[in-house]
Amino acid sequence: MLSKSFCLDDAFSNIRCNIRESPHSMQRRIIWKTCNFTRFYCQLDQKACFESERTLTLVGDSDDPLYADVPRPPRKMSERKPYPTPMKVLIQRAKEEKEARKAQPCRMLEEPPDNGLLVPELVEVAHQVYRARQSVLFGLSKLLQVVPVQRCRFCSEVHIGHAGHEIRTCTGPNSGFRSASHVWKKGGVQDVVSFPKCFHLYDRVGKPRVGHDERYRIPRIPAILELCIQAGLEIDEYPTKRRTRPVYCIEGRIVDFEMVNKMDEMDRNSYPGIVDTLVDPDVGTNMEELRNSASPSHTNCVDKSSDKVGKSLTELSSTTMGSWFEMISGAKNIMEKYSVKTCGYCLEVQVGPKGHKVRMCKASKHQSRNGLHAWQEATIEDFIGLNYVWHVRDVNCPALDNNLKRYYGKAPAVVELCVQAGAPVPDEYRSMMRLDVASPERDEVDLVA
Repeated sequence: MLSKSFCLDDAFSNIRCNIRESPHSMQRRIIWKTCNFTRFYCQLDQKACFESERTLTLVGDSDDPLYADVPRPPRKMSERKPYPTPMKVLIQRAKEEKEARKAQPCRMLEEPPDNGLLVPELVEVAHQVYRARQSVLFGLSKLLQVVPVQRCRFCSEVHIGHAGHEIRTCTGPNSGFRSASHVWKKGGVQDVVSFPKCFHLYDRVGKPRVGHDERYRIPRIPAILELCIQAGLEIDEYPTKRRTRPVYCIEGRIVDFEMVNKMDEMDRNSYPGIVDTLVDPDVGTNMEELRNSASPSHTNCVDKSSDKVGKSLTELSSTTMGSWFEMISGAKNIMEKYSVKTCGYCLEVQVGPKGHKVRMCKASKHQSRNGLHAWQEATIEDFIGLNYVWHVRDVNCPALDNNLKRYYGKAPAVVELCVQAGAPVPDEYRSMMRLDVASPERDEVDLVA
């Protein structure tokens, strides 16, 4: 309203200044300015209506449960990842922990794995996840010999099939000169599923952080493998400390008295008569039996792998998809007890109660953090790269058209690869793959509203 009144005042002032003009010229000037004002106001009203409709449409699409399972486009690098747990809940937990430390400065941690002990019911789950991961990698290596994978040379886009799609979603270098079209090349297993790496922790409770000066001395292994090791998996190449007694928390610091107890046991061993009367010989054998019973057998994995070679393509794809879902569900169960951290701006992941202190973040606002990561709670998509791809209903049909992309669905690359190899479509992804949507032909695009 202020801009309108300002424009009208200017118009009337000009009219008063030119009052000595002839009546015909003054009349023409008034008519011309009135018409221009009318056009200007109409353009403003149309723009406001367009913005309001656009806002309502975007909000409606985001709240529509029919499209809730469609993977969102990648976020901007300057934006932080959303928190899985609301910030208010995290602040409330921190306040409760602070009050508990004040009420009881010295206390023994009772719940595993915070006290350094293993969660008994998750030891077998860790071995199942490890075996499932081995089965998935083996099955993908065999399926890629039949169903090829294409990946873009300039971005992270992946497509399952003999030829890449024509959907213009490339965000790589010089994508504007190519009209956002992808340039395809042959891909591999690492393009279908990715396992981000993290630092291996020998003692997840006593020394949960890796310093910047230790970044070259400590090995980096896949995060899912590190999660299985902390949950009870034993691998000789990556040793880890196993405790038999819980640790203590003294004014927020973790104190381990197990070394003192071991020294006492060494002193008692020098008096075997007293040891027999004070120490039960069965103490400590349950942990060894648990490790031996749940330890993965390399020969069993080799036998299973040799059996899969003779299977048909459909059976192999179904087995691979089953192992994939077993790995995902098992990893989710372990992550409920064993914490996993991720950076809020980049793809770095660390398994453990705290993130490391290695200054290697190059994402947005890393200068203000001196290269340190902005750690937060991780989700399964941060832990395992699902890598969503466009779903192809018929392999023999032409490539996916850019004008029909709203009729196409998506699925994780592993699921899409197994489905094209002959595995049945899982019920979890039927809606996401848009199997109930009939896409028009290319010559019918202009006829669709």
